[in-house]
Amino acid sequence: MNFIKRVLSTVTGIFVFLIICFIGIILIGVLFGSNDDQVIKVKPNSILDLKLDFPIKDYAGKTIFADYPFLNDDKKNGLFNIINAINYAATDENIKGISIDNNFLDAGISQTKAIREALLRFKESGKFVVSYANIYSQKDYYLSSVADTIFLNPAGLMEFKGLYSEQLYYKDFQEKTGLKMEVVRLGKYKSAVEPFLENKMSDNNREQVSIFLNSIWNEIKLDISKSRNISVERLHTIADSLLARNPDLAKASKLIDKIAYHDEYINGMKQAVGINFKDDLKFISIEDYAEYASAELQNYSIKNKIAVIYAQGDIIYGEGDETTIGQGVMNRSLKAAREDDKIKAVVLRINSPGGSALASELIWREIELTKKIKPVIVSMGNVAASGGYYLATNAHKIIAESTTITGSIGVFGILPNAKELADKMGINAEQVATNKNAVTYSLLEPFNDTQRAFIKEGVVSIYELFTKRVSQGRNLTLEQVESIAQGRVWTGADAVNNGLVDELGGLDLALQRAAELAEINDYRIKEFPVIEKDLDKILEEFGLLKSKETILQETLGNENYKIFQEIKNLKSKQGIQLLFPYSTDIK
Repeated sequence: MNFIKRVLSTVTGIFVFLIICFIGIILIGVLFGSNDDQVIKVKPNSILDLKLDFPIKDYAGKTIFADYPFLNDDKKNGLFNIINAINYAATDENIKGISIDNNFLDAGISQTKAIREALLRFKESGKFVVSYANIYSQKDYYLSSVADTIFLNPAGLMEFKGLYSEQLYYKDFQEKTGLKMEVVRLGKYKSAVEPFLENKMSDNNREQVSIFLNSIWNEIKLDISKSRNISVERLHTIADSLLARNPDLAKASKLIDKIAYHDEYINGMKQAVGINFKDDLKFISIEDYAEYASAELQNYSIKNKIAVIYAQGDIIYGEGDETTIGQGVMNRSLKAAREDDKIKAVVLRINSPGGSALASELIWREIELTKKIKPVIVSMGNVAASGGYYLATNAHKIIAESTTITGSIGVFGILPNAKELADKMGINAEQVATNKNAVTYSLLEPFNDTQRAFIKEGVVSIYELFTKRVSQGRNLTLEQVESIAQGRVWTGADAVNNGLVDELGGLDLALQRAAELAEINDYRIKEFPVIEKDLDKILEEFGLLKSKETILQETLGNENYKIFQEIKNLKSKQGIQLLFPYSTDIK
């Protein structure tokens, strides 16, 4: 009886605790909701603090909590919020300059280039841009190289050494564990499944990785060369010999201007602003200023709109969310844009390595329906490859950054097989079937010739459909498509030359082309998708519940967690895939 009482007491306690939590959430929502009318103010003689040490997404996301509207969130710290804020700061008399201070930039190469170009436009206003770091990572330096003056701590470090990409291979792991992946692929450059088949990188794969890495590195060197007035050849020598690895070498190589402590950096800005050294500088963070600029830039008197629909992350068959592309959220967004009379054109911003072939085709169809009614322009981000390129083929025009990774027109099918693992553990699977092909797949049985033939048939069919979509969308013959397909990866600069992309530029150019096709001059932007979240997400966001993924990330650390996530993602990609061959984490 006492045991039952204790159990009931525990259950009651948990129930009361949950009620208190819900009340707490409501109170927090009311408190935060009451601040909606507060306006961020920019004081005179302010400096925009461009601290970008948070993960930068193209689209920060708009989140709707159906049952808790006071928790709705419309973030303004996405890539284009940051760019718009920098653009607006150039005209804001209260902003005297920009400080890039001790960043550890968490963004892709193309995103970094887009922010860098916004800083170059800002400098045309005559206002200053300065940069300081204790440690300059290579990506941080690429961004900071636009600055009028670049500072490095006397005890600091600098990384300028060229790019590399790393791929994990699992063949020996599969042999040792008995857990294997059954693979069928089409395209000699389609290397997404190569780690399951080989112990080392193939010559074809190494060739394409080398080509696109060198292409991106050349773009970076060219940009730095223009900003720092150092020849591209000299920059290559500096990287080869690590001639910027410490402050003295970095200054001698002319990659930085001053070796100084942080207080000296601050005093330099005080002098530039024209205030007394005893007074404090007025900083405003880029996140706060982006929110302020977003409100200032809104002009509700303009009736015409252009929809910007963000497709970021892996393509999955299903709903999708702020980190994955599913036909659910994408097709609802396309349909909403298509049926809104005030929306005159659609810009599809793609930042995706691809994924599910079926989901890609379903989204392609929705783009086709939209394209018949309104202009559709694609803007490519860091990567728009394989399934990401599949989506792009149906646009009226494709705009890419020179450093965008695209193409990868190839297909593979992959299924896990644990037959050898089961044998080692003493497990045997037996099937009973009514027809000879009833067992199309079993985790505990190897593929037979018939099953493999069926999978290959599907892969061939999808590849033929993929190349057909490219041929029709890009006005190329099938022979021309085949010569640039086979799973091969291209940079945006190369893709312009081979016909996969129309022009080089960012989202601003894509919007310009969309307005031209829609024959409108003035417009405002409406962003999609809007993501709905459930109760688990609410609890997780408020720290009342941690997901197992959050716990793993905290336990393993960011770098180890990325490796874990990569293995997990590869294992989960069953069926026919249109996927970029390797990690887009260029180092």
